[in-house]
Amino acid sequence: MSIEQILRQRSGDVCELSAASTELSVYFVPPSETESADRAVLIATELVAEIDSDEPLNPNHWRGLNDAMWNQEPAVQVMSWRLLTRLSKQGEGWARDLLDMLYLDEETLQWAESGLVDEEDLVIQRDCNGTKLEAGDNVVLTKDLDVKGTSFTAKRGTAVRGISLTSNPEHIEGRVNGVRIVILAKFVKKQ
Repeated sequence: MSIEQILRQRSGDVCELSAASTELSVYFVPPSETESADRAVLIATELVAEIDSDEPLNPNHWRGLNDAMWNQEPAVQVMSWRLLTRLSKQGEGWARDLLDMLYLDEETLQWAESGLVDEEDLVIQRDCNGTKLEAGDNVVLTKDLDVKGTSFTAKRGTAVRGISLTSNPEHIEGRVNGVRIVILAKFVKKQ
């Protein structure tokens, strides 16, 4: 029997997190050393992208966690804990209340915590005023910058549209005069 068949039988052919019954797929709960039904949940396909995204969760998609958190399967408990934790960090009081009621044994809790990204580990770029920069933001240069490898200077007040973020908290990337350059975040101001 395939993993998907096992999960469909286990869940009654519905999403184990939202109880939706359309377009279901197997989601392996990270970190997953082996692909087995014990390390996976059956989930509505539309929710997978939301789980893997860094964007805030849509609270209305996750009301089914009220029931899912009581599931006896550790993988479902882990995903419920992680999603409720993310929702409570977004300020959802109902998620915080559910999280306070949820009990996980020590091993399951360690698995749940191992999949969360610590906010301290995230790279956050900030402009000259300390405002958080995000990919796609528009910024203005606050200083004349000599652009290495070219014969021009990026002038103060130049708008840089649709910036990209890098893994370095001090750098962003943007296009100035048709050339993609790396800019020190401390020399820009978010528009």
